[in-house]
Amino acid sequence: MKIVLPRSLLVLVSLLPALGCERTSAEPVTSQAPASTGTGDAAVPTVLAVKVISQKLSKSIRLPGELWAYRNVALFAKLPSFVERIGVDRGSDVKKGELLAQLTAPELEAQKNEAEAKLASNLATYKRLEVAAKTPGVVAGNDVEIAEKLVAADRSRLQAYSQNEAYLKIAAPFDGVITERNVHEGSLVGPASSLPLVRIQEIARLRLVVYVPESAVGGIPQGQTLHFTVPAYPGEVFAGTVSREAYALDSKMRTMPVELDVQNGDRKLTPGMFAEVTWEMSRPAPSLFVPQSAVATTTERKFVIRIREDKTEWVDVRPGQPVGTLIEVFGDLSAGDQIAQRGTDELRAGTRVISKEASPPAK
Repeated sequence: MKIVLPRSLLVLVSLLPALGCERTSAEPVTSQAPASTGTGDAAVPTVLAVKVISQKLSKSIRLPGELWAYRNVALFAKLPSFVERIGVDRGSDVKKGELLAQLTAPELEAQKNEAEAKLASNLATYKRLEVAAKTPGVVAGNDVEIAEKLVAADRSRLQAYSQNEAYLKIAAPFDGVITERNVHEGSLVGPASSLPLVRIQEIARLRLVVYVPESAVGGIPQGQTLHFTVPAYPGEVFAGTVSREAYALDSKMRTMPVELDVQNGDRKLTPGMFAEVTWEMSRPAPSLFVPQSAVATTTERKFVIRIREDKTEWVDVRPGQPVGTLIEVFGDLSAGDQIAQRGTDELRAGTRVISKEASPPAK
């Protein structure tokens, strides 16, 4: 018996070989990668390099300061006494030697009168004995000597009372301004008082005390004029001359006080004002500088990478003052040494490199 297939099925069967061929030709063809043709050595890195430069450190920094009176004296009473008269008050201008206050001490006056009377009596006795001693055997010579010594002691005591009287006059020790007054007429004063009678300050000339950090004390510009500002006069600049330094650092703040003399004839500035000083920092000799990016920092050290004979070496440095894009460094370096422009611990010491000169850093 003959089997007849449907026309659609015959078409499908006839297409199967063609479909199989197309699928085989579309499959990807894989191939093994070619072997490496390199020599086996790692590529030599290229490093941008700059030279260590030597130059004088010149940098302006802002430092805090405080204005003081050039001379500042608190006047106390040396003896227990009463204020009889005081002729000055806060803000009074005074001249050297001018009487500021007159004190009185009734006990001292009574003691002086007693000493004067005792001196007169002992002096009369001494004179009588001196006359009588001219007659042999009337007065012993020892009695005359004792009387003479009593007179000398009385005179010394009276002189001391006279000197103490001078302490009852309080005079100005120099030209200045009274900045403090704590007593009035009738006040009981004495050496045990905690407050002075008056305080006088010289303000026509001031001391500007600047606290210079330890890193900057090596180049204090003696005699140089520096400028400063104060909050009381924004935008106005004042000047002072570097005159004195303490030659000792504060152990806690690690700063050294340096004094500038400031002329203040117009009294615009006053003691106690805070100032901001433009300090010209310098070194007595040139320093070495590198780009700030050249100093690498790890938890253990700070270093730059020097390049010698196309090999790297780590050189420990101690950073100093930054100036623009450069930083001062101290270590086993010399001017002209070639170093990597960018310091990093990824570039190990002893690595062979190709150095390429970078643009010189701005000084």
